[in-house]
Amino acid sequence: MAQQQSAQRSPAPGRTVLTGARIARPSGVVERGRITVEDGRIGDVLSRDLDVEEAAAGRVVDLTGHLVVPGFVDMHVHGGGGGSFSSADPEECMTAVETHRRHGTTSLLASTVTGELTDLARQAAVLAELVQQGELAGIHFEGPFISAHRCGAHQPELLRDPDPADVRKLLGAAHGSASMMTLAPELPGGLESVRLLADAGVIAAVGHTDSDYDATRRAIDAGATVATHLFNAMPALGHRAPGPVAALLEDERITVELINDGTHLHPAVLQLAFREAGAGRVAFITDAMGAAGMSDGMYPLGPMRVEVKDGVARISEGPTAGSIAGSTLTLDRAFRRAVTVDGLTVEQAVDALSATPARLLGIDGRTGSLQTGKDADLVVLDAAYEVAGVMRRGEWVVRPAGA
Repeated sequence: MAQQQSAQRSPAPGRTVLTGARIARPSGVVERGRITVEDGRIGDVLSRDLDVEEAAAGRVVDLTGHLVVPGFVDMHVHGGGGGSFSSADPEECMTAVETHRRHGTTSLLASTVTGELTDLARQAAVLAELVQQGELAGIHFEGPFISAHRCGAHQPELLRDPDPADVRKLLGAAHGSASMMTLAPELPGGLESVRLLADAGVIAAVGHTDSDYDATRRAIDAGATVATHLFNAMPALGHRAPGPVAALLEDERITVELINDGTHLHPAVLQLAFREAGAGRVAFITDAMGAAGMSDGMYPLGPMRVEVKDGVARISEGPTAGSIAGSTLTLDRAFRRAVTVDGLTVEQAVDALSATPARLLGIDGRTGSLQTGKDADLVVLDAAYEVAGVMRRGEWVVRPAGA
């Protein structure tokens, strides 16, 4: 009689049960598990299929043959879908956000590009509004406090030393929404600015730097905790001059960003970094510009023009012409490459794309892993690791078949 009553019960409003999939839990991947989602949050995550009573208690989505992983967290992204976070246009910024969401990134930092301080302050004000609205996880200032010798796709004439007064101006313009700032610590004011950022609760990231090993060690001791796209835009690892790479890789206080697109890093170099740092200290990022999710062509990157050819973005003119200009990567592609090309396990890839960056950004209490009580941020991948569904805070961004 009790079973009959259960079978006749109406589905609970807003309750969804995902069943039959492999589920990437913090303790490992389980087969044919199930996840309940209610009021935008994760309920139970169990390593078993649902029973008849549970099936009657909510909308059931059969994900047999799929893998469910936590929503991806991108802590370094400049744009996507033709939109740029440097535009100071809320609609264009949301185009970028929504593009990356469709590829599984449920939380991201909006990264700026070197510009005049007044322009960066204006961009920060717009981005801060989106942070307050819950669309962004924070703001990442990449430049202008970086080395002219390692500026990459940043406009050299706009670079400046990291004067702590200027650093404070940008933090103030962000109205408490600044999460990270990349700078070259060897420049005048560099170490003082690192200390300022650390004291303010903002991540100080070492990047676009010509620093040597000892200067990088001093930056770490001053409070730096992130290596901005390790290996790229910094001196190479040398056997007599180890440079910043060795200092950043060896120190357990540092989380290293890696761009896993097959262009920025050779697979052997990525595997070397992974072996040395481990999944708990690696954050896969996109460093994506506006062309992410788009076709080849010409695109803006801050004040510069970028040509995308065969999916690789390069500065098209000026003194830095030919330099790689960010990427067109999305994190679903980074995940797929990690497990099909780089030889990483699903658990390692999940750490690098979700758990580690969430922990670093201080948002792991609500996202970054599939655990009871956290936001229902998740990605459904098919057998080829292609995106079949994306859920953010309990709402489908990409709806899987049958949902």
